Amino acid sequence: MATPQRVHVVHTFTSDPATVVAKLSEHENLGPVFGAKIRRVRDGDTSRNGVGSTRSLKIGPLPAFHETTTVAEAPTLIEYKITKGSPLKGHWGRQILTPTADGGTQLDYTIGFDVAIPGAAPVVGKVLQVAISKGLPKLTP
Repeated sequence: MATPQRVHVVHTFTSDPATVVAKLSEHENLGPVFGAKIRRVRDGDTSRNGVGSTRSLKIGPLPAFHETTTVAEAPTLIEYKITKGSPLKGHWGRQILTPTADGGTQLDYTIGFDVAIPGAAPVVGKVLQVAISKGLPKLTP
């Protein structure tokens, strides 16, 4: 997945991976994480939050856009990409969940994207980095 800009966040939860992935995969839980209004657009092909499930995100005054789950391997991996309505190009996200020795979960979250406006990608990346770092602790599985 080649894109010039990357955002990387690592966060540790006290809950086990199955609990964390259930919370992360439920679209409606993610509003506080992204600072967005989130609406489910469609359920997944074979399960509610599986591959093909799509959410609409509306952040501030920006137009809404859709993110669609492309990989759902509970309790270890979620991948998604923007499928409609974003100025970001080639946007994708990967959330890898690993159990910790004390029964918690380490989330390794990477996002890749590009922006058509020269020089804007690092700014967007920094905004995403800060928002997600502050938002993840609000997701209390």
